[in-house]
Amino acid sequence: MYSHLLYAVNDSIATITVNRPKVRNALSIATIEELGAAFEQVKNDDAVRVVVLTGAGDKAFAAGADISEIAGLSEAEGAEFSRRGQRVFDAIEGLGRPTIAAVNGYALGGGCELAMACSMRVASETAVFGQPEVKLGLIPGYGGTLRLPLLVGKSHALHLLLTGDSVSAAEALRIGLVDRVVPADELVQTVAELARKIVANAPLAVRYCIEAVNRGELPDEAMLFGKSCGTADMKEGTKAFLEKRAPRFEGK
Repeated sequence: MYSHLLYAVNDSIATITVNRPKVRNALSIATIEELGAAFEQVKNDDAVRVVVLTGAGDKAFAAGADISEIAGLSEAEGAEFSRRGQRVFDAIEGLGRPTIAAVNGYALGGGCELAMACSMRVASETAVFGQPEVKLGLIPGYGGTLRLPLLVGKSHALHLLLTGDSVSAAEALRIGLVDRVVPADELVQTVAELARKIVANAPLAVRYCIEAVNRGELPDEAMLFGKSCGTADMKEGTKAFLEKRAPRFEGK
């Protein structure tokens, strides 16, 4: 179905893998378009409750954009190139279902931006993060200048953006760019366990949590809390708690 991705669903968890290991999973235009299609496929599949996003091989999650596709862009073409990627990454962030970036190596430029568009980031100890665009006479174009300060704060973000420095997984954890760092051989298992833990919870409540965080307004939280009170899952969850049994959520 996809030329640059692998797509699989198992036990309500979709795994999307950028499958270009020979070029460190560089995000070509075609790869970005396929990512958009893959997340649209997830959006239309109610059976999928969590998405795991990773890169093929053990060298890279995604090592940035395909520079050969950028080098000849005009000003107008560059703006459209940026908007195209932003639409896809915004769709990932606003999917309404949790996305976990399993960062197994280099996450640079657009690859770092892709990880930041996900709900959570778990990294192997060998992962490396950075926004080196200034070294090419560019700035991040897929949302990096917005999402990076939200995750690590303005000062840390500007340090990374203005120097183009890369940071280790340990440093990324320290500044808040990733949520957890594990040995490389434990990454898959750790992310799978996290995904299963989320799948066990009420699907609509999970969706409303994401929506409330993305909206960032107290009135929206109150509205979404009210919506959750009107769900069958809320009735089941509270009943199961009072009856001291495991709930059986149906996403209704």
